[in-house]
Amino acid sequence: MKPKTALLTILIAGLMAGAATAKDLVIGMKAAVDNADPHQLYTPNRNVDLQVYEPLVYQDRFLKPVPWLATSWEPLDDTTWEFKLREDVKFSDGTPFTAEDVVFSLNRGITIKGLRTYVGYLKDIASVEAKDDHTVVIKTKMPTSMLPWNLTSIGMVSAKASRDATEEDFNGGSAAIGTGPYRWIKWTPGDSVVLEKNPDYWNGVEPWDKVTYRFIPDDSTRVAGLLAGDVDVIDQVPGNLTRQIADSGKTSLVEDTSVFNVYLSFDSARANSPFIKANDGSDLKENPFSNPDVREAVNIAINRTGLAERIMNGAAVPTGQLAPEGMQGYVQSLGVPEYDPAKAKELLARAGYPDGFRMTIHCYNNRFTGDVQTCQAVAAMLTAIGIKTNVDAMPTSVFFKRARANEFSFFMIMYGTPTGSTTSMVTTVLQTVDKENGYGANNNNFYSNPEVDALIVESQSTFDDADSEELLKEATAAAINDQALLPLFFLKSSWGVRKGLELEPRGDGFTMARNIREK
Repeated sequence: MKPKTALLTILIAGLMAGAATAKDLVIGMKAAVDNADPHQLYTPNRNVDLQVYEPLVYQDRFLKPVPWLATSWEPLDDTTWEFKLREDVKFSDGTPFTAEDVVFSLNRGITIKGLRTYVGYLKDIASVEAKDDHTVVIKTKMPTSMLPWNLTSIGMVSAKASRDATEEDFNGGSAAIGTGPYRWIKWTPGDSVVLEKNPDYWNGVEPWDKVTYRFIPDDSTRVAGLLAGDVDVIDQVPGNLTRQIADSGKTSLVEDTSVFNVYLSFDSARANSPFIKANDGSDLKENPFSNPDVREAVNIAINRTGLAERIMNGAAVPTGQLAPEGMQGYVQSLGVPEYDPAKAKELLARAGYPDGFRMTIHCYNNRFTGDVQTCQAVAAMLTAIGIKTNVDAMPTSVFFKRARANEFSFFMIMYGTPTGSTTSMVTTVLQTVDKENGYGANNNNFYSNPEVDALIVESQSTFDDADSEELLKEATAAAINDQALLPLFFLKSSWGVRKGLELEPRGDGFTMARNIREK
């Protein structure tokens, strides 16, 4: 064999050996990423971003805080926290991760502009200072035990790479420099994101050389891709397709209760609500939802088990509270309300509406599989007790604009906080609206109860975790007893996984490469 031919043979053999050992992972993802900037809040983006940019405080399976880039934290006084950072961490470009990067990242998260940001989770921060290279001191505007929870929401970026970066710099990858196990390589809008392994990752090298997130919005197409072997893992398997995956012999189904709570909310504050009318179409003398008997009638007119099992095809877990079991704020005594349409009619009559009234329920039609069908089923259940309910479903982009403008009288909505903390939900959805201090940002029905507000404030200013959670549970129970909102069910997180792989579920439903391993 000639020398050049021998050398070529060796090179080809080496390349073939490398190809044989390379491990790529392809994930079929329902929702598409629309931005690479980790400080623009959008759930699908965050799912991918967490592979690249890591928070100071990570979350376990039940979304509770665990040390990560910060090894420890403690309150020095009521409004001062000290965070100790890992000393062995580098960004994917080789530069060291220091306290200055934390200061930059948090300040950027607080001041960044956009429709969807993390400002709501960072609103309590008054200042961030680097005490030394691996110590950060955060001062808050008021006592808040929730700071570690809120810091799980935001990834750390390189101050050097991001200081003057544009959106295009992040999307193109030049500013997409994080400490995570993967590096951002390519984003093709509407199609995919490609990540590559960070060989110098501080927490051990990942087994996957390349991870591709392919955006496949159609449920049947996503399932077909998994069964055909075109993708290794898919997310958001709808209930009507789970058996195909569980019974195929080539794939397995993984399910878990998620933090995403689907609930009903009504306008009980305004004397005249725009989408509530008498049966003849005229205005009512008062808002029916200001009457607790009417709110309770709606509550027990809903067959939550039927919604979860039949309308959602088993892809939901019925509930009567804000947090699923195992997560912060779960109240053991709050069961699923009993379905009792006969009693609901009695309550309506007692409230002065023996013949009911008319109204419209607003909901979205593109947020989760089964959203419109659930809304229609709720409307049918309410119509059956005499509240003649019309359905108006719309895209989320339209729904949220109208909800923020307080246009609705009665609506169905889903809430799931990035932090996994029920405190985030009660402060944004149930606490009395206070725009100056950032409370009640999503309190679109203007619910207000001084007792609930006081419990929330006390919970946040109590630094003993157990005591803080007990106060949170009291606030939750009080609001649920008020029928401030009516929880229907938690969505199940569900994945299809090819044979030979195993996946550890998370309460936020994220599909993270670090949670997928070969058996």
